[in-house]
Amino acid sequence: MNWLSSLLTPFDYTFFVNGCIVATVAGALCGTTGVYITLRGMSYIGHGLSHAIFGGFVAASIIQFNYYLGAGVWGIASAMMITRVARSRGIGSDAAIGVITTASFALGVALLTVFGSRGPSFDAALFGSIVGVRPIDVWVVVGVTALTVVIVIVRYRALLFTTFDPEVAQASGLSVARMDLLLMTVLALAILSTLTIIGVTLVAATLVVPAVIARMIAPTFAHMVPLAAGIGAVAGFFGMNLSYHADVPSGTMIVLVGAALFAVAYLFTSNRHRTRRAAGALAR
Repeated sequence: MNWLSSLLTPFDYTFFVNGCIVATVAGALCGTTGVYITLRGMSYIGHGLSHAIFGGFVAASIIQFNYYLGAGVWGIASAMMITRVARSRGIGSDAAIGVITTASFALGVALLTVFGSRGPSFDAALFGSIVGVRPIDVWVVVGVTALTVVIVIVRYRALLFTTFDPEVAQASGLSVARMDLLLMTVLALAILSTLTIIGVTLVAATLVVPAVIARMIAPTFAHMVPLAAGIGAVAGFFGMNLSYHADVPSGTMIVLVGAALFAVAYLFTSNRHRTRRAAGALAR
């Protein structure tokens, strides 16, 4: 039973337990948020906002300001700017994302080059790390997840309507712009709370992969959200454990576990589709 002892040994360390909690909850959070992002064709926004928040992360660290407040305000401001620019000037949202978020990321790199790194590890911000996860990080990601769940429950119909038929929703008197801003704010908070675990370069995958898997196997939209949350949580938990044993950045391993789950789901749904098609041919 040495292998079992080896698997359980990391749980003797507080930082690892905290890391597992954060990774599991963060996976569920990203999976839930990712459903609405992918269905709206906004997968790129997760990648873009993570880069924008990195600029705030660097700026807050340099002036020794609270990371969550500084990067959070920066990220939400970036989300509002993207929404405003895309709507007021008739510019596509992908173009607005490309300009605003890459400029923010470039500013962060410039500040980092000029002033050097201070405070939290910048490697963790880029690629994720299980080292140095503090109790406050656990509470932040749990709080953001709870807020997201409340918003999804309270605004479920509005989010559903604006996701699948925004034109009719607008004609019915529902403010699509306001719902877009709400979703972007939730997304910014989700990225902010998971940044040091998953990393800037990989957070987009944790938003997209669970949602894509859920879309392939869920029979209805009502099943998609909890299923994506569950898939994200599984990828987060096992990715964090494998990260420790393989000595690989946590964000990298979480994404690889998610990719493996995607491969399994793809093969399963492909075989099921072929079986149904064959059954239909025989019936004819």
